[in-house]
Amino acid sequence: MDMPACTEALRAKVGAASGLNATLKFDCGADGVVVIDGKAVPNTVSNEDRDCDCTIAITLANLSALLTGDLEPATGFMMGKFKVSGDMSVAMKLQRVV
Repeated sequence: MDMPACTEALRAKVGAASGLNATLKFDCGADGVVVIDGKAVPNTVSNEDRDCDCTIAITLANLSALLTGDLEPATGFMMGKFKVSGDMSVAMKLQRVV
């Protein structure tokens, strides 16, 4: 799955109300970023790089696996497949979305 496909998949999962009440960024390095703005009404998903409450550093391959269900969020975190910085409680709420 490429970055535009990941963005669309997240947009479909987040919908108008994610329950995050925060901003969260998936940082895939050179492949780009996906930002979920859970504070906006309705919630938005974009590829605009900006400061967020929580940032998840993840490879594009692992983000794709997360979105397709091939990688469970808790398992991925414990295995070091991605790193979380910022507000960890926002990352915990993410399990309801992906």
